[in-house]
Amino acid sequence: MGALAGVRPRAVRSFRLDRRYLPVLGTLVVLVLMLAVGGGRYDGFVSGRVISNLFLNNAHLVVLAVGMTFVILTGGIDLSVGAVVALSGIVAAVSFQAGLPAAVVIPLVVLVGSVIGLLVGVMVHVFGVQPFVASLAAMFLARGLCYVLAPESVPIRDESFVALSSWSVQFGDGWRVTSAVVIALVTLAVAVWVLQRTRFGRTVYAIGGGEQSARLMGLPVARTTVLVYVVSGTCAGIGGLLFAMYSRSGYSLTGVGMELDAIAAVVIGGTLLTGGTGFVAGSLLGVLVLGLIQTIITFEGTLSSWWTRIVIGALVLVFVVLQRGLMGRRTT
Repeated sequence: MGALAGVRPRAVRSFRLDRRYLPVLGTLVVLVLMLAVGGGRYDGFVSGRVISNLFLNNAHLVVLAVGMTFVILTGGIDLSVGAVVALSGIVAAVSFQAGLPAAVVIPLVVLVGSVIGLLVGVMVHVFGVQPFVASLAAMFLARGLCYVLAPESVPIRDESFVALSSWSVQFGDGWRVTSAVVIALVTLAVAVWVLQRTRFGRTVYAIGGGEQSARLMGLPVARTTVLVYVVSGTCAGIGGLLFAMYSRSGYSLTGVGMELDAIAAVVIGGTLLTGGTGFVAGSLLGVLVLGLIQTIITFEGTLSSWWTRIVIGALVLVFVVLQRGLMGRRTT
């Protein structure tokens, strides 16, 4: 007993969740509560058909939110992605109309987005233009090019493209996966790997945490700043391709306000607008939350579609306030 008297009991380590995951956890809780409320109020709400439609209808927005996450993590913003979605769809429709094969058109559509993103990145880094202004200029450029190429809707009737957009796999009762969903999820998986496992991803987080500190650490700030906008533009090009697969047409007015939906999804998903903290998986949850809001309003039947915007605005305000509170706790 005397020998044991001097031995201190091993301290029990209390579990503490990393604060970086709190916003994402909050988004997950909101998503689960919405599913629970919808399931309790509406018959067939929590079903394979409804969940599958969430992904089918928002595959393009998932890809846009992925690209926007990269930009916002550095403390930037990209307002051009909605116009790039329209431009990519127009380029696809016009190219198919000119007789180009799908093997040429699909890479061309993605390249259009990459070029617009590169233009924004160069303006931000080389010429020191604020991201808001640079991406706003690119938005007007892309939207103007849409009207130059095709002022009216152009249908897509290419057999290969139609076959690609029509491909789907049925799982059980109501569960369905299309080619657009597969492309969106693969893009998401690649983005998760890049941000978490590569030097480029670590540099993205470091720039958002403090650009000057990242420079002092010897990180390639200039190259990374340009590349995040290229990533966003590329994702917008892929998103335009997915939306063209969904609508099988190209239209100049496609994607109006879509950049705001992408930003809202990223913010609701827990990424700080000031940069440095956030996860691509959280942006996916943000997109699902936006989709569920629309689904609940559709099931309700008596509410105007404008309630979607009202609820999204309220959620964005709530999450921004929560982010502000977390930042305040971090600085104390």
